[in-house]
Amino acid sequence: MNPLAQQLNETLKSESPNVYAMLSTLGKAIYFPKEGILSQSAEAKTKATKFNATIGIATEGGQPMHLKVIQETLSAYNPKDIYEYAPPAGKPELRAAWRTKMIKDNPSLESKGFGNPVVTNALTHGLSIVADLFADAGDAVIIPNKNWENYELTFGIRRGAVMVEYPLYNDQTRFNSAGLREALLAQKDKGKAIVVLNFPNNPTGYTPGPQEGDEIIAAIRDAAEEGINVVVVTDDAYFGLFFEDSIHESLFSKLADLHPRVLAIKVDGATKEEYVWGFRVGFITYASNSSAVLNVLEQKTLGIIRATISSGPHPSQTFVLRALTSPEFEGQKAEKYDIMKRRANRVKSLLDSGRYGDVWGYYPFNSGYFMCLKLSNVTAEAVRSHLLNQYGIGTIALGETDLRVAFSCIEEENLEELFDTIFKTVNELIAQKA
Repeated sequence: MNPLAQQLNETLKSESPNVYAMLSTLGKAIYFPKEGILSQSAEAKTKATKFNATIGIATEGGQPMHLKVIQETLSAYNPKDIYEYAPPAGKPELRAAWRTKMIKDNPSLESKGFGNPVVTNALTHGLSIVADLFADAGDAVIIPNKNWENYELTFGIRRGAVMVEYPLYNDQTRFNSAGLREALLAQKDKGKAIVVLNFPNNPTGYTPGPQEGDEIIAAIRDAAEEGINVVVVTDDAYFGLFFEDSIHESLFSKLADLHPRVLAIKVDGATKEEYVWGFRVGFITYASNSSAVLNVLEQKTLGIIRATISSGPHPSQTFVLRALTSPEFEGQKAEKYDIMKRRANRVKSLLDSGRYGDVWGYYPFNSGYFMCLKLSNVTAEAVRSHLLNQYGIGTIALGETDLRVAFSCIEEENLEELFDTIFKTVNELIAQKA
């Protein structure tokens, strides 16, 4: 094993043996090179006042070389903020700005110990880093049965982890914390579990209320007190889009100092929060009261980044930083939030109006981009196919009964026609069966 990796591991063993035990085989072996092209280039950047012949970019006239056909569309930006490589951890100013935003959005975080966010190539990359660092073959990854299908690819297919599902809702159609607790305690013999909490949930658009949030925290604490090392990932992709009574802070805040056997990791990003899906700017943040632990986890994270993408795209980081520091940012974001909330409320008013009879129910939703219908007498795939082929309407079929509808991409005035057409399709399919 590389001496740098050994040094990081020894520090982690000393500071937090439980977190060390959570690492995968790859997580134990990975490190960020201290002596190499990046470190030497960084040193030269501050000391090479005459010529800097270190890093692999081209310069001209004292700035990064670039093509006019590209720069003319980006004239508002200095070439050094566009064309140079971003650091593997991301643009320092952006990391600082996102950390400030995290505390503003989650006031209870201010008193907690957590690291500086590391920039990722959006949220999937952040989850992939978690999988690489903490998931080995056979490890349990605990998720609800209503989940984003990419978890299976990221943790299961790539890393060989076992996906353990529990029902998202209990009999009262609230978050099933008892199911989460049961799934966790079932891992006692393994002594380790990875939990992914995704609120607002994809595909249902559900976020727990305050009492449910406390029950989730209690379930995780119970598992830790039973001797299980728990890696808890808050997938906060749709954070901030809370339209009704629910928790309005990430559970990362309450998980940050919950128990020595709990490692809280927040994966979030500008992708959905700031409506910049194609920019691919996300963040991964670790919680710990030990600066040494945070440093080790950051170094190992940078090792994964260096070994995979080297660093994230610089232009989109610059764009997001400019938005976060603009005096117009909060007002413009509030405008988009209001649009999204009106769409969600309109969907709920249509579904609660009684106009659609009993051909479907719907899962509770109060946030995010989506909602899910639960069809009664026809399959979700039959409805999806008929809608697409006969009416040119796209939806997502999930299993036998669930049809996901993204109200995020439908204008409010078109929602009535959308659900009326889904209702018409269901009735047509029922008639065909008769």
